[in-house]
Amino acid sequence: MKIIETDIQGLLIIEPDVFKDSRGYFVETYVSSKFVLPGATPFVQDNEAKSDLGVLRGLHFQKGDAGQGKLVRVVKGSVYDVAVDLRPDSETYGIPYGIELTGDNKKQLWIPRGFAHGYLVLENDTIFSYKCDNYYNKGAEGGIRFDDPDLSISWPNIAVPYLVSEKDLSLGSFLALAS
Repeated sequence: MKIIETDIQGLLIIEPDVFKDSRGYFVETYVSSKFVLPGATPFVQDNEAKSDLGVLRGLHFQKGDAGQGKLVRVVKGSVYDVAVDLRPDSETYGIPYGIELTGDNKKQLWIPRGFAHGYLVLENDTIFSYKCDNYYNKGAEGGIRFDDPDLSISWPNIAVPYLVSEKDLSLGSFLALAS
C-alpha cells in the first residue's frame, strides 16, 4: 500500500495493493494498523451511495465538534472527488483538491476534519463508499455551492447536465462562510 501526500497538509491519497489472478482480485480496503491517518479517530460509521452519470453531491461538511474525517473510495464506476480546505489557520485555506476515484484504480482519499467534500459521478451505476470517524449530525451540517466562483473548482465536462439536489443548489458561498 502506498500513502501519497497531496499539496494540502493532511489530505492523503491511498493506493492499496491489489492482488489479481484468474479468479478476480483481492484488496484490503482498510486495515487500522496500516492506515495511519493524521487526525483520525476510530471510524464509527460506514456510508454508501449509488448514483448515475451526472449526479453531483456536495460540497458538504459538519461544523464544530461534529466534524468528520472521511476515507472515501469508489466500489464500482467512477467519480471526480473534491475536498476543500476549510481550516482557517491552514496555508491552503480555501484551496480545492480534485482526484478521479474509480472502481478500477482502487484509489482512496483521506479527507481530515475541517474540509468540505463533494463529488461528480462519471458513470452510471457508480457505487461510492466512505468511512467516517464521527457520527452524522443533521444540526451541524453545512455546505458550499459546487459552482462557487471563489473556489474555481474544475469539474469535468460530461455528456449530460449535472443533477444537483435542491438542497445543494441552495447552499451558500465560500465567502459567506469565511466571513
